[in-house]
Amino acid sequence: MGHEENKNKAATDQEEEAWNQRKQALIEELSDKLINGDLETKIEAARDIRKVVKKSSLKTRSEFAAAGVVQPLVLMLVSPNLDAIESSLLALLNLAVRNERNKVKIATAGAIPPLVELLKFQNGTLRELAAAAILTLSAAAPNKPAIAASGAAPLLVQILHSGSVQGRVDAVTALHYLSTCKENSSPILDATAVPPLINLLKDCKKYSKFAEKATALLEILSSSEEGRIAITNSDGGILTLVETVEDGSLVSTQHAVGALLSLCQSCRDKYRQLILKEGAIPGLLRLTVEGTFEAQERARTLLDLLRDTPQEKRLSSSVLEKIVYDIAARVDGADKAAETAKRLLQDMVQRSMELSMTRIQQRAASSAPSKIPSA
Repeated sequence: MGHEENKNKAATDQEEEAWNQRKQALIEELSDKLINGDLETKIEAARDIRKVVKKSSLKTRSEFAAAGVVQPLVLMLVSPNLDAIESSLLALLNLAVRNERNKVKIATAGAIPPLVELLKFQNGTLRELAAAAILTLSAAAPNKPAIAASGAAPLLVQILHSGSVQGRVDAVTALHYLSTCKENSSPILDATAVPPLINLLKDCKKYSKFAEKATALLEILSSSEEGRIAITNSDGGILTLVETVEDGSLVSTQHAVGALLSLCQSCRDKYRQLILKEGAIPGLLRLTVEGTFEAQERARTLLDLLRDTPQEKRLSSSVLEKIVYDIAARVDGADKAAETAKRLLQDMVQRSMELSMTRIQQRAASSAPSKIPSA
């Protein structure tokens, strides 16, 4: 390393050290205002913390938490002053983003009960900020049991009915996180969540991450009779699941076919015609070839249930695949049989889908553009 390079490195190190000293002084100043100041000073400090943290690294978030800002911010959540609530919410949100330790620290400091109370507010801005905070905190596994037990879920479902687009997206994501909590002793959702979930799934891109979360929740709801009735009674409920089987990602197709299978397994006589009427067969056939292993198994089972022949005479999907494989082995030999069989099955799917193309084109022509973010 030459003299000039050494000189440049020393200058860079000095600049970094000076910045760290200024940053530490700022952290101490803002934490002191937040802990010891009057209400207006606390509000100003919370806003400044949000601004600093929003542009800073994970390390800076941790340094603010270590300086003791979390507890006074949580206490501001119960203030009668709406500006104090909003400024503390925004500061806490920014402290928690991409920082697992801060998420846990905020929950441990007692943030969950006041956040749940804020979900009851008529003030839409504060209510949806609280939903965003619940979402952020529920991303940390240690927080899920406490949030799931807090009564947040029914309030998040209310946001699904009446919130803004972003509020509804946050509510779905939070509910999805909470649904994966293994400590849940009882379901966090009831059938009232079905209609807004179906409407949101209608409006979003079926291959989006959002659709994956919405279909996961619908699959959970399809395990109860109330949930199945709600799916059937929702305008376009079964059709929306069928469309997701056709157009969804690997994850959303697996959940969608799981929900349809729950319906048909619960009462074949009741649900078989309803599913067939929406043109489910082409998408299910394609799923037996292109889906995840679990989705393929579910699609085969559902196809067997949808067939009109008696149980003892029914040609199962697995038998059909074996017949195609045997034909392929005779034509191209055992070493190429799997590839040939897959191609033959794909051709069968394609022909079946062509028979339903008019219906699909009509549906596509009448559909509205998506308003739901694809993330």
